[in-house]
Amino acid sequence: MNDGRFFLDTNILVYACDGSNPGKQRRARSLISDAYRTRMGCVSTQVLQEYFVVTTRKAGIAPVDARAQIVKLKELNVVQVDPDLVIGAIDLHIIHRLSFWDALVVKSAVVAGCRRLYSEDLQHDSVVDGVRIANPFLGL
Repeated sequence: MNDGRFFLDTNILVYACDGSNPGKQRRARSLISDAYRTRMGCVSTQVLQEYFVVTTRKAGIAPVDARAQIVKLKELNVVQVDPDLVIGAIDLHIIHRLSFWDALVVKSAVVAGCRRLYSEDLQHDSVVDGVRIANPFLGL
C-alpha cells in the first residue's frame, strides 16, 4: 500500500474475527496486516467502541478477548473523537446526507489525513470530503 494513510471502518475489524465468510475474513485480515506493516492504517475511538459492542454482542467474542484485540489495535494511528470532530461530522451529515455515524467515520478519516476509507457501509468509489471510499469485499 503506497498511496498514503488509510482508515479501517468497524466492519473490517469485525469481519477479521468472523469465520462465517472466509473470503471476507481473509480480505479483512490482509487489510489489518497492511495497517500494522505499513504503519499507515488508522481507526478512531468510535471504531474501537463499535468493534467491542458488535463482537461481544453479536459475534460471541468474550469481552476479555475483544479487549485484548483493542489493546493491539491501539498500536495503529487512532483518532480521538472530540467535540470539534462531532461538529464536523454533523456538517458532513447535513451536506452529504450520510448517517451521523458514517459521517463521523469519514470525518475521522479526514482528520487522520487518510486518502482512502475501507468500508462496506458506504458507496464504493465515492469521494466524500476528499476521502475515497473503497469496499474491499466487492466480488467476494
